[in-house]
Formats: sequence, C-alpha cells, structure tokens
Amino acid sequence: MNLIKFLPLLLINFFVLSQENKTQPNFLFILVDDLPYDANGFSGRYPFLKTPNIDRLANEGVNVENFFVTQSICSPSRASFLNGTYPHIHGVNQNNRHVDPNWNKFPSYATHLQKQGYQSAHIGKIHMAHSKGKKHIRPGFDYWYSFNGQGDYFNPEVNDNGLEYQEKGYITDILTDKTVDWLINKRESKKPFVLNLWHKAVHEKHLPAPRHKKLYIGENLPKPPFDTHKETFDGKPEWQRKKTYGAKWKNYLPIPKKLEELKWPIRYQKNIKLLRSLAAVDESIGTVLKTLEELGELENTVVIFSSDNGYFMGEHTFKDKRLAYENSMRVPMLIRYPKYFKGQSVVSNQCLNIDVAPTILDIAGIEKPDYMQGESMLDLLIGKSDSDWRKSFLFEYYRDSEWPHAGPNQVAVRTMEFKLVESFIENDIDELYDLVNDPGEMNNLINDSRFDEKENELRLESLRLQKKYKYNPDRDWHLRTIVKNRKFNN
Repeated sequence: MNLIKFLPLLLINFFVLSQENKTQPNFLFILVDDLPYDANGFSGRYPFLKTPNIDRLANEGVNVENFFVTQSICSPSRASFLNGTYPHIHGVNQNNRHVDPNWNKFPSYATHLQKQGYQSAHIGKIHMAHSKGKKHIRPGFDYWYSFNGQGDYFNPEVNDNGLEYQEKGYITDILTDKTVDWLINKRESKKPFVLNLWHKAVHEKHLPAPRHKKLYIGENLPKPPFDTHKETFDGKPEWQRKKTYGAKWKNYLPIPKKLEELKWPIRYQKNIKLLRSLAAVDESIGTVLKTLEELGELENTVVIFSSDNGYFMGEHTFKDKRLAYENSMRVPMLIRYPKYFKGQSVVSNQCLNIDVAPTILDIAGIEKPDYMQGESMLDLLIGKSDSDWRKSFLFEYYRDSEWPHAGPNQVAVRTMEFKLVESFIENDIDELYDLVNDPGEMNNLINDSRFDEKENELRLESLRLQKKYKYNPDRDWHLRTIVKNRKFNN
C-alpha cells in the first residue's frame, strides 16, 4: 500500500473520528432576579450574609467584576442574555408589553447548541410574552418548565412542557427539584446539554422560604459604600428629586434644589428580606452542583451565575432598578469551568449581558452569528489580555412603568473612568460622574466647566456607540412623542 497516497484521507478520517469522540462541554446558566452585584458572602458587603455555594463558584471560577446589563429590567435583559443583542434590536424593551423577540431572526444560544446535538432545557422565569399550552414553549428548548410574568413565590401556576397546572410549594425549591429531575431522569445522558435555571427569586416582594423566615433576625443592613445613603441630589437632575418624593411630589412644588439626608436605615431595613430569599437560591446551587458531581458531569459543565439586573438597597434613596447608576446596571457574573478557567481569577474588563451568548457558542466551538452584538469573553476568562476589548459601552432604558416608580428614558455611556447619562428632559440637566474619584456617583460634574472637554468627548462616544449598535429611540411607539420633543411627561 502506498501510505503517502492515502495519507490525506487517513488524516481526514482521524480528524472526523477525534471530533466525534470529543467531549462537548455542558452549560448550566443560573440566573437570579434583582440581585445586587455585591449581595454575596465573598464581597464582604454584608458581614452576616452566608452564601457558601455562590462563594464556591467565585473560588473555583472567574469573577467578572465589571459586568453590566444593557438595560436594567427583567424582560429586556433576559432576552439580551439569550440572543446577544441590545433591547432596541430584539424589540423587548419593556416589561409590561409582554412580547418576545423574533426567535427566527434572533435565535437564542440554545437554538444554536440544539442544532449541534445538544439537549436543552429552560426551567424558571422567562417574563416575556404571556401564552398558554404549547405556545408557551420557546424555540430551542427540548424541555420547558416556566410560568407567565413574575409568577408566584408560593403554589405557582406553571407550564410544564405545555401542560398547565398549579404546583405546590416554594418556587425556588420547585425549580431546583425540576432541574435535578431533568438532569437525572429526563435527558439523554450521552448528549451534551444546555440548561437554564432562571429563578424568580430574589424579586420583590422578596419572600423567603418558610425555613428562612427568621434568618438574619437581629442583623441590620450596613450603610452603603461611599455614603450613597446620604444623597441630597444637590447638583443633580430635578427628576431624581421628584422620584424620591414619590407620588406625592406635586405637594412639594417647587421641588427644592437639595433634599435633607435621610436617616439610615429608616425604610431600607426591610431589604434584608431580599437576602433571606437568596438563601434558598444558594442552597439550590449547592444541590445542583452536587447532582452534577454525582452524575460525573460537574467538571465538564460550564456553570454561569448572574442576575438579570442590579437592585438599589437604599443607595441614592432608591429601591428597584432601571436607572443608570452602578447599583442598578452592574450585576454579578461568575463562571466556573476548571478545564479552561483558573479558580479565584478576576476579569476587570467591562463585559455585558450581550456577551454571554457569544461566549457560550465560542466555548462550544460554534461561530458567532452576525446578528449578535456582544463579544465572546473566552480569551478574558482564560487569562489572555485583550488590548482591543471595549473601552466603553452603551446603556439604555425605555420608560416602562408609571412615574414616579420608573425614571425617564435614558442613554448612558460608561468607560472605566467616567459615565455620562442623558435623560432627554426639557429644562433639566444630564449627569456626568468621575468613577475613579467618585465611585458612589454623588458629585454630578455636568455643570463643572473643568470637565467640558470630557463631556463633549463622551457625547461623541455615545453617538458613535448608538450608530454602531443601531440605537433606535423610537422603537416603542408610545415613547416617540416624549423622545422627539425631548420632554418627560409628568
């Protein structure tokens, strides 16, 4: 036999055989709702807070410490996680419109993995279009267990692969049990899998499991870093002072230029319930990791942990999210995969929720589709420096709720040093913060002439990013008049 003649064919056959025998990584994406980026044990933000399983992910994986969402609210952010595009592109820029992206035009990472032989499951919150029966199952998932809207903490109405019924129990425990059951009994063990475990917790009303009802009794929430609880809004937009007054703001006209400092922790101590409801989520992580370990799948599973948006725990006198402050737009991001990623690693680059889908596909060896606007974080996660990584990013918010609960439409550009926030309100001011010297964003520099050059630079950068990402302020029909006239309808 002439081996030289058949060498190319032998090499091709060897490559095909090696690819067939290659063990594809599994993916487990755990998403929490409304979790502050520092609400965990390892950050030290809350000395009494115990999150051993979240801490384990940080200890054995990578902490992407500057991770942000492109819009800080549930539905838009969850859609962006799935398909790697901005809300103004995929069209889910509201909570209350109850719409989905066009899944044919913007398929999720699960769809791409499914086409490559992956088994896929979504267990938990989706919070987009409300639908019943089989119509509730989104494309790309072989198994579906979810619910409409926010769902309920106790005895929720669920959709189990098209079958609708009322489940008994506490939502975090239910989702955990369904996840374990799918891993052990429902999937084909020889196939790689992609599994979403997307919790309702720790969303307001922050209801903990009964076993955690008295957790942290006697503990007090510590004051926020950088004294942001002392916010008076001196030199800041008037709309923020109106928001602070709540629905009664018209009783205080004219709105003062500066508010009195509120005593800590009046009205904020109740946020300790959020930390109580996190306890069951942490237990859930431990249960699922143990299950994967017992199945022999843990070391071959990429475990991703994050939140759909941040949450104010009294910083700047606010609760909820939506706004362009760090506490609202910054979220936790932990990724564990010992085969690739060194434990106790930290990535400081600015990364976004639209980067998750490209990263998952990259790890799986699938090329990023053209419609995805995010970038793969893989090089950063394995410790490679990337001088071309984004130096700035665009944040957006489309008013999705009644004033004053929600803020106005916003577009922000953030670098590692500065942030510029535009709110499109006539006769009000924008915001400019020095994130290095004022990480709490307490001192608005927009009217400080020493920073005029920086302001102009950031405005140009905002326009550049808007063009790059095809930003469309008229995406939502009922906002067009507001944006067009640069007014905010009180």
